[in-house]
Amino acid sequence: MGHAGMAATVVRHLRAAGSPTAVEPLPRPDLRAVREDERPPVDPAEFRRVLGHFASGVTIVTALDADGPAGFACQSFASLSLDPPLVAFMVARTSTTWPRIAAAGTFCVNVLGAEQGELCRSFAVSGADKFAGVPWDPSPSTGSPRLTGAPAWIDCTITTVHTGGDHLIVVGRVEALGAEHEGEPLLFHRGRFGRFSA
Repeated sequence: MGHAGMAATVVRHLRAAGSPTAVEPLPRPDLRAVREDERPPVDPAEFRRVLGHFASGVTIVTALDADGPAGFACQSFASLSLDPPLVAFMVARTSTTWPRIAAAGTFCVNVLGAEQGELCRSFAVSGADKFAGVPWDPSPSTGSPRLTGAPAWIDCTITTVHTGGDHLIVVGRVEALGAEHEGEPLLFHRGRFGRFSA
C-alpha cells in the first residue's frame, strides 16, 4: 500500500468508527521545501546532528489487532491539548507497525523509565517478535498493551491523522491514563540513551 493509500485507509477506518473529526487525507507532499533553482535542502545528516541536541523522552506505542499485539519505539510524542485531552505522536510513513495501529483505531503510549533502554531497542527493530518475553496487560479502555514496568501509560483512541512530510502526525483522544510508580525517565540525546539529573 502506498503512503497516500495508507492515510486514506486510516480515514476510512475513523469514519467507520464514527469519528466526527476525521479529515480527507492530503496528497503525498513533495518532500523538497525549495525549488530546483533555489538553495539545496538541508543536508539530512546535518539535520539529524543539529536536531539531536534536543533531548526527548522515549515511549513505546502499542495496539492490539486481530493478529495480536503490535508496537514500536517512539520519541516523537507530545501532549497536545488539555480540553479535550489530546496527545500526538509522529510515525514514519514507511513504518510496518503503523498500519496495524491504524487498523486497531486505538493505541497506548507507554512512557519508559531509565532502566528500560534495552526494551526500547527491542521495539525499534523491524520484523522481530517485539513482544517475545515482554509482560503486558490490556489497558482499561482500549485493551491496547500496557507494558509491565513502564512508569506511565496513556490509553487513546485515534481521532485524526495529518501528513507531515515523510511522517504522519497521529492525534489521539485520551480515554484513560495512569502513573504506576515514580522513577527517572529514559531520555534520548544525540543518539544515546541517558537519564535525568536535576
